[in-house]
Amino acid sequence: MITSQKWRSATAAILALGITVGTSAPLVVATPAEAQQRISQFDSIRIPSGSVIPVSYEKDKIVVTREETAPLTLTVARDIRTPQGRVLIPGGSQIVGTLQPVRRGNQIGTQFVARELIISRRQRYRIDGYSGIITRSERVQKGAGTGSLAQGAALGAAAAAALAGIIGDKAIATEEVLGGAGIGAIAGVLLGRRSVDVLVIRPEQDLAVTLRSDIVLR
Repeated sequence: MITSQKWRSATAAILALGITVGTSAPLVVATPAEAQQRISQFDSIRIPSGSVIPVSYEKDKIVVTREETAPLTLTVARDIRTPQGRVLIPGGSQIVGTLQPVRRGNQIGTQFVARELIISRRQRYRIDGYSGIITRSERVQKGAGTGSLAQGAALGAAAAAALAGIIGDKAIATEEVLGGAGIGAIAGVLLGRRSVDVLVIRPEQDLAVTLRSDIVLR
């Protein structure tokens, strides 16, 4: 009986240390008591709401209009580990979701909403997470020489159509269009416009995912 009590006390003390990202940066903002309650036994690990998962993306920037919704899959930037070094979410895992319009005061921005975590083909978890709200915008005007905005970027279908109508199809012909949508049909709606405002997203600095609810990993 005494041995059992000592074992439980030691286990609680270890679990109360919480979960960390990489080698030192804290992932979980929780008191030791909360950490002890949220991490269950039988080899299940609960990553609590409020935890932040760093992400990366294959492109340096993503360009969308304020009004559009675009599918997006991000990559977990580095291993998510326990203090003992156990990998919970390997770097390179995928987070699937969408960029969605959102209002902040009088401004309309965009926000990544995470729906699924893919650790491997056999390990998929429904998640509820979100990024910060991005309102950083840039105005593209006909004849202003702003074709460089599209170069090396992932473009939402509406943004691709808008840019095609203003700076020409050839300027974006080789760029990635999110969701694989063609731009021809949308471009027709935007003919005649001489400028458009688009949102410019820097994935690594803008799209880190904050969990809105716990994830239980088994």
